[in-house]
Amino acid sequence: MDKIFKTLVVVLLLNSHSFFAQTQIAKQDLELQKSEIQAQKTLKEYHKKLDDKIEILKRDQKEFEKKKKNLAKSENNLKTTKAKVEKLEMANQKMENKINTFSVSDEEIQKQRIKIKENEVNIQKLKLTQITQEKELEKVMSTI
Repeated sequence: MDKIFKTLVVVLLLNSHSFFAQTQIAKQDLELQKSEIQAQKTLKEYHKKLDDKIEILKRDQKEFEKKKKNLAKSENNLKTTKAKVEKLEMANQKMENKINTFSVSDEEIQKQRIKIKENEVNIQKLKLTQITQEKELEKVMSTI
């Protein structure tokens, strides 16, 4: 009977150790699951933050590209206006030289002088446009 009792005690002890080990494993599994869930939450939060930052950067990039395009357009407009002014000034110089160097009729001289005056008016208009374009260019540059 003593052997049976000892055997029974040993079996009960082994069962209790087994039960204790199983509960420990279950606790560890539960903690592991909680840790994994928390890690997934944190990962989702980081992904959301990154997605938000990416959206902000894309929006900023589009805005920058728009400003860059406006800047290029303003520079081209200014360049074109300057070229027109130079062309008209050169035309005026040629007409002045023609009037001064060639013997031309008074009527032709009057026509040339009228054309020169018209060019000068156009030059002044273009210079006003140029000033406006320069201000616009400065405005665009200040936004960048």
